[in-house]
Amino acid sequence: MKFHFYKIFSRFKTIKLFHDSGGKTGRVDRWMLLGVFVLSLFGVLMVYDSSVAIAIRDFAYQYYYARQQLLWLGLGLVGLSIGSKIPYKAWYNAALPLLLGTLVLLMAVFIPGIGVRTMGAHRWINLGFTILQPAELAKFTIILYLSAWFSHPEKNRFWSFLLLLGMVVGLILLEPDLGTGVVILLIALSIYFFSNSPIKHLVFLLPIAAFGIILLALIAPYRAQRLMTFFNPQHDPLGSSYQIRQVLLALGSGGWTGVGIGKSREKYEYLPEANTDSIFAIIGEEVGFVGALTVILAYVFIIWRGFRIATRAPDTFGGLFALGLTMWVAIQTIVNLGSMVAMLPLTGVPLPFVSYGGSSLILLLSAMGILLNISKYKK
Repeated sequence: MKFHFYKIFSRFKTIKLFHDSGGKTGRVDRWMLLGVFVLSLFGVLMVYDSSVAIAIRDFAYQYYYARQQLLWLGLGLVGLSIGSKIPYKAWYNAALPLLLGTLVLLMAVFIPGIGVRTMGAHRWINLGFTILQPAELAKFTIILYLSAWFSHPEKNRFWSFLLLLGMVVGLILLEPDLGTGVVILLIALSIYFFSNSPIKHLVFLLPIAAFGIILLALIAPYRAQRLMTFFNPQHDPLGSSYQIRQVLLALGSGGWTGVGIGKSREKYEYLPEANTDSIFAIIGEEVGFVGALTVILAYVFIIWRGFRIATRAPDTFGGLFALGLTMWVAIQTIVNLGSMVAMLPLTGVPLPFVSYGGSSLILLLSAMGILLNISKYKK
């Protein structure tokens, strides 16, 4: 068995990709742009709404979290604008440097004085003017690198792919951040198998991946508690199952039309992570089933436009790149919403464009800018 380690970091041969038809240049996908913009603005509203109580408690200023989210939205829209103007093929040559830089950053979180340690986790880097979460950047760089790598036909790259994925996901698991690791794993597998890889690899990998995730969940006490809570929500109602019980209570309280915008009860420090991972529960409580379904349909619309862009891309690199960026939104949305309705264990994965968080919002909006640029080129 040979890993072909050199293939992982080898220089890409040329920017001219196979199956490249040149493509026709047109306008960006305005419907995609509108969907992302509206959802992001809605996110600022819901971050303010869900964080009023904790903002007053922690900062004596009710607009603190909303102000931060609005600032990050502005930076994200700048990134979106820039990304939509740079020809997507220019990212091809940046794939290797960005991957290496991301690996360095993922290791830097463990360096005292550089990495920020909070509640036993090493997930952030203090840049002085802001805090960066390298795991969020890793989502983008793994999409870019795999899209560039797999845009050329190549035999026997399976083990090299596993080695690369093991390095990236392994560093993230050490932080520890199982939720982000699972998201990156699923995105990478999606790109790999949509690049016409043998189906037997999928049959081989999925059971191993599922077993590995369960094992990682069981060996860490707090993850084991979450898993136990998933199978038995009545277990430890004031401890490990408290959050999911409050989430379900919030969603159930919303009924069909909700209690009204700004009238949530759970946001008053009853629901943990109300402005981040659990923000959809506040949405469901305030706008009800009808409003929550509308939000879900907005995500479905954005994901559909993303897949549409991927199928119309003029070359393999553009198609895989668009697919990966779309799967980023799709998988993260499914994981977050699945955990909110108790179909998946709570993982700490934020809801795209809506949850409070700078690294996630800025990088996602910048990624959507690249997706919009790809939409300008058609076969």
